[in-house]
Amino acid sequence: IVINFAAESHVDRSIKEPEVFLKTNVLGTQVLLDASRDFGVKRFHQVSTDEVYGDLPLDRPDLKFKETDNLRPSSPYSASKAAADLLVLAYHRTYKVPVSVSRCSNNYGPYQFPEKLIPLMIINALNNKELPVYGTGQNVRDWIHVMDHCEAIDLVVHKGREGEIYNIGGNCEKPNIQVVKTIVKELGKPESLIRFVTDRPGHDLRYAIDSSKIEKELGWKPKVKFEEGIRETIEWYVKNERWWREILSGEYMRIADNVLSTILSDVQ
Repeated sequence: IVINFAAESHVDRSIKEPEVFLKTNVLGTQVLLDASRDFGVKRFHQVSTDEVYGDLPLDRPDLKFKETDNLRPSSPYSASKAAADLLVLAYHRTYKVPVSVSRCSNNYGPYQFPEKLIPLMIINALNNKELPVYGTGQNVRDWIHVMDHCEAIDLVVHKGREGEIYNIGGNCEKPNIQVVKTIVKELGKPESLIRFVTDRPGHDLRYAIDSSKIEKELGWKPKVKFEEGIRETIEWYVKNERWWREILSGEYMRIADNVLSTILSDVQ
């Protein structure tokens, strides 16, 4: 079984360096698909994103993304993930590779890279630095704890139907500003740290997932309540300062390079 978690996923960087996202997310997926073909894997699972659907209006809470919706990506990142999804499904039809695809809403939890919203806000608040929020902070995201996401992927891989797409959502829509204020309050920091900054180009307004397919077919539902999960996540970053400080300093890259060099020398 091959589960493709690998991706460049930061929208801001995709706007500045789209070619990196195309190489990793599209060509990288093609390389894995070819290897899976050659070795006859039992399942190739593509971990995708709800961002491939584009966005929804803020004033239509009744609308949610369904697996049958058209793809309308807004950024180079989401466009690269949409292209990868289509490639995976094409390999299923053309080469009969046993595949599945899952499209998930915004994740949070321990070990999330500091460029993402929640860890960035936690780390900046801990350092009494400004908390940059795009526009007015009213853009809405559907949040899901990483463990709930991984449980859903495990179910799809082992029990989901081949060639199918499954949406995975937390049923937990929140404006970005509400998430940031929750973090500030939990850490006992002043809201004066919040700074509204120029909005991101092409910023999606709202994401919302209809998870009824995976719920009906596989019996999955998210277990972690946001209030509980965000508190545990904040505590994790408070207790694991060394981990994120090594990332901010670039030390993790040196460690990764050393590990890669060791692997390559062993192979040779």
